[in-house]
Amino acid sequence: MSVDAAADLRRDRAALGLPPGVQVFERGWLSSNNILLTDPADAQAPATLIDTGFVQHAPQTLALLQAALAADGGVPRPLGRIVNTHLHSDHCGGNALLQQHFPQARTLVPPGHAEAVRVWDSHTLGFDTMSQPCERFAIQGVVQPGDELHVGHQCWQAHAAPGHDPHSLIFFEPRHRIALTADALWQRGFGLVFPELEGGTGFAEVAASLDLIERLQPALVVPGHGAPFTDVASALGVARKRLARYVADPVQHSVQGLKVLVTYRMLQLQRARRDDVITWALQVPLFNQLPGIVLADTLPGVIDALVSAGALTEHGEQLQVQVTA
Repeated sequence: MSVDAAADLRRDRAALGLPPGVQVFERGWLSSNNILLTDPADAQAPATLIDTGFVQHAPQTLALLQAALAADGGVPRPLGRIVNTHLHSDHCGGNALLQQHFPQARTLVPPGHAEAVRVWDSHTLGFDTMSQPCERFAIQGVVQPGDELHVGHQCWQAHAAPGHDPHSLIFFEPRHRIALTADALWQRGFGLVFPELEGGTGFAEVAASLDLIERLQPALVVPGHGAPFTDVASALGVARKRLARYVADPVQHSVQGLKVLVTYRMLQLQRARRDDVITWALQVPLFNQLPGIVLADTLPGVIDALVSAGALTEHGEQLQVQVTA
């Protein structure tokens, strides 16, 4: 998304049902959405940014944020906090660059991986196991489930939402009934259930997180990917049907995980030889532990399926991504 497009989205805030002080930068794939929280009554009160996108898009994240902080036309509003819903590379990849430009901002993360960030254990953080880059960043604290983020008159309640990631948080603002659901709920589903892909359990936790969102009764959901939406009951129905399919056939989830992560790699590269993609995938630790599949046997069919679906095109041995980055 360009800075101009972000300005258009801010102008459409009322149509989306977003109150003053809540701005959504809807990002293309590779990056998560970014949510900027400000106090509309005080142009110099520090802002809070939730999630920072992918490292490859970090300069764009910075440009979007700088434009938004200077939108009032006076002295740019300071950034007081960076908060990550969870620590997948598409949600925290902009942290390092933003810390360089806003050294006064405190970075807060869920507690589960806080120590891994402090010592920069990229294996535990999953960057190595998924073969995804993320520049090292520092943290100044954690956000625990049950904590509240206060921004002006907004009070954002932190809730544990495991499943996609065991340490993930969502945030709920009860006054306007807005839920920031990260990858726990999208309009057409939810994020991959990484504990299941790693040979553990996570489907029951996904179900519990969907139940939590339903109990909160949000009027508006801002997902980690895609546009904000109001038909929450429909989205929950779609998510539960998808979850039921995965529970009934976990191999389907493994294959979907491989499709998504190969596509993610192609979004980074834009084009690559089929053999090079296969060679890369065979070396990714996570792919070699996907339950129920033999990686070398499954990969060619996954690439063929992505070509058939139009996510990739193939000319000779050259693959090119068609999904908008």
